[in-house]
Amino acid sequence: MSQARYTNLDYLKEITGGESEIMKEFIQMFFDQLPEFRDGMTNFLAEKKWKELGEIAHKAKSSVMTFGMNDLGHRLKELQLKTQKLEETESYSEYVQEFMGIIAQAETELQADLDQL
Repeated sequence: MSQARYTNLDYLKEITGGESEIMKEFIQMFFDQLPEFRDGMTNFLAEKKWKELGEIAHKAKSSVMTFGMNDLGHRLKELQLKTQKLEETESYSEYVQEFMGIIAQAETELQADLDQL
């Protein structure tokens, strides 16, 4: 049995009409955004820039939802809302760690998908 996937391309197929070239472009755009998401989250967390952390979480949320990572999307939304109210700031690092772990796995899955398109 294969390991559970974080990503799901159903929504991407829907919005691209299943056109593999367009799907490849979306995946590539996502890969291009990952350094910004990773660095942003890491740096804003370290520098306690909560507003900016919330903004990058919001931006990442839209991207991960495109690839079917709805649970992660909801977690990013939670983080975004918490940063707006400065609630439970000690929990932010857990959100960032969770994001990093899932996004690393997602990148591997999407790279495999990309190779098959």
